[in-house]
Amino acid sequence: MIAFTAAEIADITNGRLDADPGITPLTVVTDSREAVPGSLYVAKPGEHADGHDFIAQAFEAGAVLALVERETDGPDGTRFPAVVVTDAVLAMGALAAEAVRRIRAARTGKGQELTVVGITGSAGKTTTKDLLAGLFAAHGKTVAPKGSYNGEVGVPLTVFQANASTRYLVIEMGATGMGHIRYLADMVKPDIGVVLAVGTAHAGEFGGVENIARAKGEMVEGLSAGGTAIINLDDERVAAMRSRTSATVLGFSAEGRSEAAVQALHADTNSHGNPEFDLQLPGDGPHHVSSKLIGAHHTGNLLAAAAAAFAAGLTGADIAAGLSSQAPASRWRMERTERADGVTIINDAYNANPESMRAALRTLADLGRGRRTWAVLGAMLELGEDSIREHTAVGTQVVRLNISRLVVVGREARPLYVSAVQEGSWGDECIFAETADEAYDILSDGLEPGDLVLFKSSNSVGLRHLGDRIALPPQTPQHADGRSTLL
Repeated sequence: MIAFTAAEIADITNGRLDADPGITPLTVVTDSREAVPGSLYVAKPGEHADGHDFIAQAFEAGAVLALVERETDGPDGTRFPAVVVTDAVLAMGALAAEAVRRIRAARTGKGQELTVVGITGSAGKTTTKDLLAGLFAAHGKTVAPKGSYNGEVGVPLTVFQANASTRYLVIEMGATGMGHIRYLADMVKPDIGVVLAVGTAHAGEFGGVENIARAKGEMVEGLSAGGTAIINLDDERVAAMRSRTSATVLGFSAEGRSEAAVQALHADTNSHGNPEFDLQLPGDGPHHVSSKLIGAHHTGNLLAAAAAAFAAGLTGADIAAGLSSQAPASRWRMERTERADGVTIINDAYNANPESMRAALRTLADLGRGRRTWAVLGAMLELGEDSIREHTAVGTQVVRLNISRLVVVGREARPLYVSAVQEGSWGDECIFAETADEAYDILSDGLEPGDLVLFKSSNSVGLRHLGDRIALPPQTPQHADGRSTLL
């Protein structure tokens, strides 16, 4: 990370210094369990716990300074060295903004200035981030988020991993309300801003899809005239954002829209469900891409990454080769496991909204031709008043796609089960399970060699963990005579 003394931290955050001004932390953590010698521990209040209650543990692990909203004393009555601020999370943001400014200043005039890419959208952010980080890594030191660090805490923590040797900084930006993307964009000032899609995830929190579109568009509004906006022209709400930016617009399309400068020509999926296409870039191409990702819906994410990399100066040949070589980098995103008994697991249960649910089910149907298919589905959360309607639509889709078996898990997803039954699926074709443990028993008893199983739900529902349990090799209990039985 960029080195800041305690005195500088206090100045940048408008805080009050209660420590040796020369203390210089080496890392920043918000979880006391992650503290190491030299850490700055940020004691932020949370929904379920207050970070101030864990300051002692952080210092026991080696923290040298805390960013706090109130003073805290140790067991011996000695005050922990700290910078006291009004809001610890906003102070993190101010520190991250200064870190980006210093990195830019350190690299200016050296021929390889810092390139910051911001990515937002209702679906595909993490996959696109992983693809872009992989492309950049071959051309310079690259920093990108761990997992889905994409909020007001996660973005600063990502920035703090960068230093003056960082060539590319990839930032994933999520939002649950108006102004969130603007705040993050103001913090890191992206050179390239990517908007993937406007979906119905978090519609309840935003007050409707149009508000989501307004919020996601804050990304391109935050770009300077010298920046580049990467716009998905297949999404009409995203395409409309072209009028909201003074930056250069580079549009992409997986559906062959003629106005798109970045296109997937002859797009298809192979027998393993991997997207393949010829990548056309402005004045460069076509270059063949044969992806290792699963599902036709990833073609848009591949194009978004290609467009951003092209805007950053990479050649079409390098982009196509990089996209073709990358396997999924983050867990539970169309993650495929082949069990020894011939059962295939696709675990896509890190997150879910109506758009990603429909895409995953279409992939299941395409891959499952000639096989028995199972859809193990949980609730899509944060849909507000649209929840029942959207779950009902998914249940209908499962039946119309001729998915062999449907297991619906949890009360919040029950409308999905009811709609499937009403559409004509009943008996052992459609089963409702109150809990993941019930679903585990159903699957353990019912799966047969050759079956293909999809797990999909919102993150907090936890079906990704059920998918992991089912992906494990079947148990082999011993009979009294020593024989084993494969379950």
